[in-house]
Amino acid sequence: MALKLREGVTLYFSRHGETEANIKHQFSGVKDTPLTPKGEQQARDIGRILARELGPAPKLDYVCSPLQRAKTTMQLVRLSAGLPRLGYHTDPRLEEIDLGVWDQLTDAEARALDPEIFERRAADKWHVRVPGGENYADVAHRLEEFIADVDRDTFAISHGAATRILRGLFAGLSWQDMSNLDETQGVVFCVRNNTVVRFDP
Repeated sequence: MALKLREGVTLYFSRHGETEANIKHQFSGVKDTPLTPKGEQQARDIGRILARELGPAPKLDYVCSPLQRAKTTMQLVRLSAGLPRLGYHTDPRLEEIDLGVWDQLTDAEARALDPEIFERRAADKWHVRVPGGENYADVAHRLEEFIADVDRDTFAISHGAATRILRGLFAGLSWQDMSNLDETQGVVFCVRNNTVVRFDP
C-alpha cells in the first residue's frame, strides 16, 4: 500500500548536493563528506526552484537530515530562496541509510570485504543489512514515521537512498524499483495529493 501525506499538506524534498564521496563513487552512509563546488551550486539551484514555484522566501517548515552535507545544502538553499541561512531544524529519521562497514568504500572494496554478504544484499536490499548497518525496511520504517508527523507544508533535505525509498513508498514500488530510481541532485520533488512530481532548474 502506497504511503500517503495528510490531506491538504504538500511536501517538497531534495537530495543534498554532490559530495566528494559521490564523485569518488564511494558508498556514503552516516559518515560525512563535504559538498563539492558543483554540489554547492546544486543547492543554490534548489533554492531558486523553490522561489520560482512558491515565490520569494517560501513559507514552509524547513527540515533536514542532521548529517553535515544535508545541513550545508539546506543553508545554501535557504539563502538562494531569499531566507536567512538558519531557521530550519533537523530530524534523524531523514538520515541516509546506515551502510555500516561499507561506509566510504567503493563497490569493489565492499565486495572484496565479504563477497557473500555483498551478493546477498544485492539480491535482497529490503531484508539484508550491511554488517553494522541498516536495510531498506529499516529506512522505510523511519521515513514512514517522519511522514506521519508532517502536518504542514514542508521542505525536507535527505540523501540518495533515503529519497529513492521515499519516492518509492509514495508510488507503492517494490524495493527493486526503488533501488533503480535515479539519485538526481539539484532538483526538487513535490508530493501533492500523494503524487510525486519533479521540478528541474
